[in-house]
Amino acid sequence: MKFRLYLLLFSAVIPFFTKAQNMQQLNAAEIKQGLEALNVTGSVLYIAAHPDDENTRLLAYLAKDKKVRTGYLSLTRGDGGQNLIGNEQAELLGLIRTQELLAARRTDGAEQFFTRANDFGFSKNPEESFKIWDKAKILADVVWVIRKFQPDVIITRFPEDGRAGHGHHSGSAILAHEAFAAAADPKQFPEQLAFVKPWQAKRLLWNTFNFGGNNTTSDDQLKLDIGQYNALIGKSYGEIAAESRSNHRSQGFGSARQRGSSTEFFTLIAGEKASRDLFEGIDFSLNRISGTTAVQQLLDEINAGYNVADPSASIIKLLKLRQLVKDKPFKHELLDNLILASAGIWVESAAVNAAYALNEPVDVKVQGIARVKPGFPLAISLEESKSGAAFSLVPNKFLSEDKTVATKNIGLSQPYWLEKAHPLGSFVVDSLVKIGMAENLPGLMALFKIRIGEQVIEKKCPVVYKYTDQVRGEVYQPLVIAPPATATLAEKAFVFNGNEAKKITVQLKSFKSNLTGTLQPKVPAGWKLSPEKAGFTLTRKGEEQVLEFTVTPAGNISGGNLSLQLNIDGKIYDKGLRVISYEHIPVQTLFPPAEARVDKVELKLTGKRIGYINGAGDLVPESLKQIGYEVVNLSENQVINADLSGFDAIVTGVRLYNVNDQIRSMQPRLMKYVENGGTLLVQYNVNNPLKLENIGPYPFSLSRDRVTEEDAKVKILSPANPVLNYPNKITDRDFEGWIQERGLYFVSNADEKYTAVLGMNDTGESAKTGSLIVADYGKGRFVYTGLSFFRQLPAGVPGAYRLFVNLLSGKK
Repeated sequence: MKFRLYLLLFSAVIPFFTKAQNMQQLNAAEIKQGLEALNVTGSVLYIAAHPDDENTRLLAYLAKDKKVRTGYLSLTRGDGGQNLIGNEQAELLGLIRTQELLAARRTDGAEQFFTRANDFGFSKNPEESFKIWDKAKILADVVWVIRKFQPDVIITRFPEDGRAGHGHHSGSAILAHEAFAAAADPKQFPEQLAFVKPWQAKRLLWNTFNFGGNNTTSDDQLKLDIGQYNALIGKSYGEIAAESRSNHRSQGFGSARQRGSSTEFFTLIAGEKASRDLFEGIDFSLNRISGTTAVQQLLDEINAGYNVADPSASIIKLLKLRQLVKDKPFKHELLDNLILASAGIWVESAAVNAAYALNEPVDVKVQGIARVKPGFPLAISLEESKSGAAFSLVPNKFLSEDKTVATKNIGLSQPYWLEKAHPLGSFVVDSLVKIGMAENLPGLMALFKIRIGEQVIEKKCPVVYKYTDQVRGEVYQPLVIAPPATATLAEKAFVFNGNEAKKITVQLKSFKSNLTGTLQPKVPAGWKLSPEKAGFTLTRKGEEQVLEFTVTPAGNISGGNLSLQLNIDGKIYDKGLRVISYEHIPVQTLFPPAEARVDKVELKLTGKRIGYINGAGDLVPESLKQIGYEVVNLSENQVINADLSGFDAIVTGVRLYNVNDQIRSMQPRLMKYVENGGTLLVQYNVNNPLKLENIGPYPFSLSRDRVTEEDAKVKILSPANPVLNYPNKITDRDFEGWIQERGLYFVSNADEKYTAVLGMNDTGESAKTGSLIVADYGKGRFVYTGLSFFRQLPAGVPGAYRLFVNLLSGKK
């Protein structure tokens, strides 16, 4: 048997409707699932606001039981949430949560979409959300996804009112309702009609819920039992849902598997009413496609005769089916994948190295195999078009060829929504066809042409990087196209105390051999830089070099940006490097602007040595080191057994009391440290679950109160309190320039021994006094704060530094 591969590697722009993915190796049960799905038309789109908002159990049921095309549209990428697995915030957290969503979709079988909306943090009402997002822009995105996806049924997770619990949540329901009608109106967003057509879904439903103490279900609503067991998969949809939801590790959403009957409730929002089923009045059979009588008959034969022990026995009829449907709207990609899977065909193009510089040729290994039984009746061929080489293979014979591929006109490996600076509310995306996409299409693609009998199946796959890890085994990573070199600053903001100079290091990394150039930092007017530029030589690809500069704030000046430019062969490059690596998601590599904020603050320090107990992850220790503190990261064993008296203050990282199981053993030691004269500063925790009920020396509770307006007026309640006066005098000016929010999960029901220091509230709300409380205990001081220092300090907010230093400072 001859086995030939046609391979074309290309970098042309790929239409928005083309999907590219690694070659999936389906097992016999999955092939059977796919064959049954060929009988089903129609689609359902689920809409909510954030990663982890979606009902994964319902998505799994729709995709794997009803076998309709199922999608989840998350308005945001979850950039404004909290991170339980690391210290990434904002856009970097959004990257993690995007990949967690994609991992969830690979588990439950649905597809993933997004709008341009940025998760700017908690919002108390949809009006605030729409003002910041630009409602018309995000509505256009929802309409675009509906017109592209063409759902028969649209389902929202949340209601349009306060029961949603978050302005983004209710906003997602309002936008879904308006888009339901707007998508069908050709007068709405007519610029989209060059690519898509108007679309009217049959009905819009709200998937009501009973959680968080809020029951919105009722017996008169449409009910659906989705607790079935799928014997082909060997799991119920509740079990699949738990696996899907547990991919949201950064949010701490590990879920227990649910088994047995489970009822979902729905209420009609718009469109035709349904009383018995989500799909009432909708024909999901092939009858929706004209001229499919013969197609249906053949599909019935294929499904009835499918042999789970030998899927290849179905290939001849599947190829006949492929001919019957070639000019019809059909699940063509699924059919082709099922044919390849039935033949045990696997192909791949893997790069030799993880990263290549712009326009640098890529060395790849082109590999393939057909695992059909000897005597298979059809010839299968595999050819590579550029060289014209043909390979004669026997069944189950592995093919591997080394090739070199040009990469001209391929851009940087940069998330498309982060290519340009963006305002608070939404990302800047110039190309209409990219809107909705979960991630970039791969820059370098392989087009395999596989001939089986007389038919040629084209299979697009990304060129990936593959290596073998001694612990994890075979590991895949996205191929990275990089600048020739990057210049990376250690922090995204640098804070200078008065006119004191600071040494700033720049990490250079080469993605190409034999580079020579100069690094030219640029500072705001009035700031001094020494040296003004520096030369460098990087001889090896992957080589790193550290350059050091001294920056001095000279006189009465304002803050601004410190930016870096690399001059290499007369061309300017201005990108840094950031790699996000967690085992549960693909490695994410991006090239942010090589810049950082520089600010000057008049700051007095007392004490020197700070102990820091890490919680869920934040960048506060690095921020404290910037202003001159010696920060020691304390392990649980050190807190429990070591002498803590040498620390001028101890700080707990965000959510320590939520995530650390040893806090019960550490707490007595921390309280003894305070009693003996130390200062303990506890940063925010959420109210549930808590590993320890009593966080402080005296009782208080944690509420869900928060102030989301970062410029909300702050009232000083205890002006004489030492934490507002020593060593720095705190004034209204210190609350200027804060980002995203004032704080969250404020204290309530505090014992009278605590002093509430600050009051604040969002517009139209009553004053909240639980953002910062202090109490003397023994010879020392206990501080609890819900103020979002974990956001303010890394962003270089001067007033936040001044207040935090005061909180660390012990009694005079």
